Amino acid sequence: MNNLINDGLGLLLLGMGFVFVFLCLLIVATGLMSKFINRYFPEAAPVTKKPATVPSSASAASASATDPKVAAAITAAIHQHRNR
Repeated sequence: MNNLINDGLGLLLLGMGFVFVFLCLLIVATGLMSKFINRYFPEAAPVTKKPATVPSSASAASASATDPKVAAAITAAIHQHRNR
């Protein structure tokens, strides 16, 4: 009986050892792949549009207004929802 417990503990340590080593290798491989991807395939910088210089605030407000068709569709949806 004592021999079976020793064999069981040996298999337990061997199995947990393999899992631990595999997970450590996985962490190292993931880190290396991340460095490789970032070095040879960097992310493109986001392109930002330069805002048009508008001297009056009224034209800036009209530029940020929504499309009239979209506003009409939103108004109709709200009206239909409230009439239920």
